[in-house]
Amino acid sequence: MAASKKNPMSKALVRRETIAGYAFMLPSLVFFLGFVIYPMVQCIITSFFDATMNREDIFIGFANYAELFQDTVFLGALRNTAVIVIVSVPVVCIFSLWVSSVIYDLKGAACSAFRCIFYLPVVTGSVAVTVVWKWMFNNYYGIFNYVGTSTGLLDKNINWLGDEKYALGCIILILLTTSVGQPIVLYVSALNNVDQSLVEAAEVDGATKIQCFWRIKWPQIMPTTLYILVITTINSFQCFALIQLLTSGGPNHSTDTIMYYIYYNAFKLYRYGYGNAMGVVLAIIIAVLSAVQFKLAKKD
Repeated sequence: MAASKKNPMSKALVRRETIAGYAFMLPSLVFFLGFVIYPMVQCIITSFFDATMNREDIFIGFANYAELFQDTVFLGALRNTAVIVIVSVPVVCIFSLWVSSVIYDLKGAACSAFRCIFYLPVVTGSVAVTVVWKWMFNNYYGIFNYVGTSTGLLDKNINWLGDEKYALGCIILILLTTSVGQPIVLYVSALNNVDQSLVEAAEVDGATKIQCFWRIKWPQIMPTTLYILVITTINSFQCFALIQLLTSGGPNHSTDTIMYYIYYNAFKLYRYGYGNAMGVVLAIIIAVLSAVQFKLAKKD
């Protein structure tokens, strides 16, 4: 009898707690549905239309998607984006892990100082960072040309951002400097949470530092590594501000990325349907790569 009386009360309590939980979630849920899910659905729908300003949308089926893969500028932007991702993701992860492995053993003040130094570009406004780098790459009075010509490394000034041979490399360099801050902070925290008793036991048994890292530390920081891989991949695919502020896709589309080309078509040419089709393709690529990364990490 006691159990039968308790059961309805517990169900009612669970119901009240569930309602209260959803009530607290409601503001964020409304925001998420209104500003994330609804625009995503609209993006997919509009990608099947010839949508522009001052007239009704015209349904054209998969014509936008067919045009995408015949558009040489889009294919070039896709190639540039792939180069950025292939270079920046492993470099950011490896460099961040190396720096974190060096500084996490330092005493409190020194470790905090290094974390602050590396994290500073992340919290600094992207416009301010870009202006500084644009000055450094200036082909007349930039610091790189000054140092290069002064030391004899360069015969003459180089137009870093105006030359197809160097422009994309400069963008990748800037992206790397602004992308390592967060992974370093995350890796330092993850390494501090490693079970030190296992490390000490392995060292007593004669394990080297490299063996301790790969056999003990690396498996324990794999969740952090997975998060960093996914976030860095997404951020690299969404590289836009640097392109917009430094090169506007030039010279000769050599620094176009998918995100910038979406912006160019949607907000300069007013081809909303075509731009949304690119957005859908980009979302699919990011989703597939993220799924592959999760799958590989789960195997490890």
